[in-house]
Amino acid sequence: MKFGIIKERKNPPDKRVVFSPDELARLKQLHPDLSVKIESSDIRVFNDDEYKNRGIELTNDISDCDYLFGIKEIPVENLIPDKSYFFFSHTIKKQPHNRKLLQAILEKNIDLYDFETIVDAQNHRLVGFGKYAGIVGAYNSIRAFGIKFELFKLPKAETLSGKDALITHLKRLVMPPLKFVVTGTGNVGSGVKEVLDAIKIKEVSIENYLAKNFTQSVYTQIHASDYNRRIDGKPFEFNDFSQNPQEYTSNFERFAKVSDIYITAHFHANGAPDILTREMLQAHDCKIKVVADISCDVDGSIACSLRTSTIAEPFYGYLPSENREVDVFHPAAIVVMAVNNLPCELPKDSSEGFGEMFLEHVIPAFFNGDKDGILHRAKITERGKLTPRFSYLQDYVDGK
Repeated sequence: MKFGIIKERKNPPDKRVVFSPDELARLKQLHPDLSVKIESSDIRVFNDDEYKNRGIELTNDISDCDYLFGIKEIPVENLIPDKSYFFFSHTIKKQPHNRKLLQAILEKNIDLYDFETIVDAQNHRLVGFGKYAGIVGAYNSIRAFGIKFELFKLPKAETLSGKDALITHLKRLVMPPLKFVVTGTGNVGSGVKEVLDAIKIKEVSIENYLAKNFTQSVYTQIHASDYNRRIDGKPFEFNDFSQNPQEYTSNFERFAKVSDIYITAHFHANGAPDILTREMLQAHDCKIKVVADISCDVDGSIACSLRTSTIAEPFYGYLPSENREVDVFHPAAIVVMAVNNLPCELPKDSSEGFGEMFLEHVIPAFFNGDKDGILHRAKITERGKLTPRFSYLQDYVDGK
C-alpha cells in the first residue's frame, strides 16, 4: 500500500497538511510495510526538509501511490485517474461551484473519500478542524472588540506562531468586564471554551449570566434547548425539535439583552428557527457589540451575517436599523466576523491536531479490513459511480 501527500494547488494557498512530519514518521513506525511519499511544496507550513529529515521520501511525482491525501479541492486538471483521494471536496451539499469537480472525479474513475463524510456508526464526525476554528474565532472576537472601541490592538492570528502565542497575547490584555455568550458545545465550541478558560474568563450558569452583573469578564455556553422554545409553550424535547423544527422559535433575545460578545459555534440544521433575528438586533435593549459568526451562516440563522469575510479583512460593520453593511467605526455598528476558513490562521496546530485524529480514528481501517465500516461510509464515488449512500447527488452530477 502506498500513501501520497499531495501539494495544495487551490488559490488562495492553504498551508495546512493532513500529516505533520512527526505523524508521518509515527505512521511509518506503526506500519513498516506502508510506503509514504510527500509531494514537494513551497507553501506547506512544514517545509520539505522537515519531512526529509524524518525519513519521508520527497518527490515531484506521486502517480504511483494508491491513496492520495490533500486538504482543499484539487483542480480538475491535476486529478490523477484511477486513484483513491481524500480531501474536502465540498460537494455533499450540492455546492454549485464544485459540480465540475465531482463530474471529473467520476469521469476519471476516482474513488473519493471526503473528510466530512468520515463518521462513526452513529454518524458522528471523526476528523475535522472545528476545534481550531473555535480557537481562532474566540481570539478574533476579542480582537474585534479592541479594534471597535480602540482599547487594544491584537496582531492577526495568522502572524503568530500558534495557539500558545495567541493565548499569551490575550493574557496580556486589560479588558472591561464583558459578557460572552457561546452557542454550541461540539468541536468548535470546545475550541472557544479552551481559549476563554485559558485567559481566565469565568464560566457562569445561564441563570446568573442573565440576572447578574459582574466585575470581571464571564461567559456562558448554551445548547439548542437554551435558545429555542416550542411556540405552543410545551417543554423542549430534542428529538421533537429535530423532527419538527417548525414548531419552535428562538428565544435568544434574553441573551442579546445582556451580552457584549456573541460567538457562534453551533450546528444549525435546515428548517431550524433563526437564532439572532433582525428584530432582536433592532431592539433598543440589544447590547451585542461583536458577533463572531464561526458558523458563517450567511443569510441564515444570524441576521447580521450579510456576507463571508476573509482572513485579510475579517471584520465589517452591521447597522441594525437599516440591515446593511457599514464601516466598523460607525457609532451604531455591530462588528461582524464571518470568516469561513479560520483554521488556516493556525496551520501548524490545526495540521497536527487533524493528523492525530486521522491516525487514531481512520488509519486502523486500512489495516483491519475496515471492520467498523469507516471507509465504506466515507466513500462518495467508486469505479466511476456514486456509492448508494451518496446516490442523492446524481441530479447534482447531471446538472439538474
